[in-house]
Amino acid sequence: MNRDSRYLESVLHHDIPLTREMGLKVLSWQDHQLRLHLPLAANINHKSTLFGGSLYCGAVLAGWGWLHMRLREAGVEDGHIVIQEGHISYPLPVTQDAIVLCDAPADAAWSKFLTMYKRYGRARLSLDTRVINAEGADDAVRFTGQYVLHR
Repeated sequence: MNRDSRYLESVLHHDIPLTREMGLKVLSWQDHQLRLHLPLAANINHKSTLFGGSLYCGAVLAGWGWLHMRLREAGVEDGHIVIQEGHISYPLPVTQDAIVLCDAPADAAWSKFLTMYKRYGRARLSLDTRVINAEGADDAVRFTGQYVLHR
């Protein structure tokens, strides 16, 4: 775990205490991709799979964490990030620990987001998150979230 990962995990565990109970860990922040770990044991349901609510929370947090880290790199530290809207699908069960991934949006979308925030003090960005089983490659969960940054 590098310094950026430790920093984000500390922020999440302090500002969103639920993340501690979920056992959420930040695996990496590298090349504008955020990878989180969500353990099955702390989030198991009655079917011995990862609880859908925990998966939703992990997906939202991956987008929130991605935006937090990217804004930090851009030197933007005066805003508040909130999730405005989210859409999720669960094509496969998560039967083991989960890896939650959030990749960068298109460069044009990021540039427009920063320009809007600097100009108006408010901007929206859509981020895609996916969840895979720790030993798998196929998307078990797909999430698209609309995040708002405001002063």
